[in-house]
Amino acid sequence: MSEPGKGGRRLPQWIRWLHIYGSMLGLCATLLFAVTGLTLNHAEWFESGEPAVRSLTGALDKALLGATVDKLAVAETLRERHGLKGKVSEFAIDDAQCLVVWKGPAYSADATIERGDGSYQLEESRRPVMALLDDLHKGRDCGPIWSFVIDASAVALTFLSMTGLWLLFYLKKKRRTGLVVALVGTVLLLLGFAAVP
Repeated sequence: MSEPGKGGRRLPQWIRWLHIYGSMLGLCATLLFAVTGLTLNHAEWFESGEPAVRSLTGALDKALLGATVDKLAVAETLRERHGLKGKVSEFAIDDAQCLVVWKGPAYSADATIERGDGSYQLEESRRPVMALLDDLHKGRDCGPIWSFVIDASAVALTFLSMTGLWLLFYLKKKRRTGLVVALVGTVLLLLGFAAVP
């Protein structure tokens, strides 16, 4: 491949600039997804310890639990009263009880409410920090904003890989070695895939 002429030098400079500063912009995201890739693969090493569980009881105003249950008021009253996190993922109602479930990364809480007298039992569970990071990696119970962060990180990492490959073609002395290393990495990945049962 011939070296670019004077008019062709501008593109590699822009690609280099985008590659460098794109890498810096995505540095924390790259580290997060790289480290949690390892911790997810070996959860038994890193997610040690039991979740912190809190059991609570109380009573709600029976007016919220009448013929038409005020779901929003019930959920938000319990959230405010007990500092619950996450979002409501389930709200089940039958003649005698309501079941409300909150979910978030490394977090869950569920309340069983008696419609007759408003009494409730609530159990909240918080898992360790590594479980939180692993759930962020998977996007589990993280909401639409974090889902967008994951998508944006995937696009950015794809872009950085492609610009890095593109820049390699402008490094005449390292081009061949770089392409051989990329090929070896691809073959190792395919061999690993072939070994999947």
